Amino acid sequence: MFMHQITEQLSLKLIERQDADALYALVDTNRDHLREWLGWVDGATGPESYRDEVIPTWLKQYADGDGFACGIYYDGALIGTIALHEINQTLRQTSIGYYLTGNGRGKGLMTPVVAFITEYCFTTLGLNRVVIECAVDNTRSRKIPERLGYEQEGILRDAERLYGTYHDIAVYAMLAQDWQSASQPTGGMEVGYDR
Repeated sequence: MFMHQITEQLSLKLIERQDADALYALVDTNRDHLREWLGWVDGATGPESYRDEVIPTWLKQYADGDGFACGIYYDGALIGTIALHEINQTLRQTSIGYYLTGNGRGKGLMTPVVAFITEYCFTTLGLNRVVIECAVDNTRSRKIPERLGYEQEGILRDAERLYGTYHDIAVYAMLAQDWQSASQPTGGMEVGYDR
């Protein structure tokens, strides 16, 4: 199973079926906040949808070496998720998506989480390119790749439609050679995902 302790208080764990109730409660409690930038929130209708559909899809993706979804835990409480959406083995690249809820926001937690996952992509998975896409107006989310030295490659105009409104998307990327030269260590790689 994919698990990693980032700091004494902050950790990641692969999302499994038994996490469905907690994950749904997290989304449901923070629905208004999450809905601002995430189009899938209205589709989260109960823990059974996570248990029976979403989480099995994520677990198959993990088993196939095609990405994963992890819960982000702070002081043992689930506060968000981070995922590799798909791993393109031909191009040796992937994209990262993430969110934090109210309890986790404003504490500087997402930057070390994304740093760990970025390093993991390059050192453990042997990928060449990692992409993060954020709505242009989502300044909190955009600060993460910017802090970590991801290069903004451009703006995709009207690339996302959320609840009837189009949004421009900022595309950030990090290459393995850039990450290596930045020398940003995040600790040991005590995880069980080595594809």
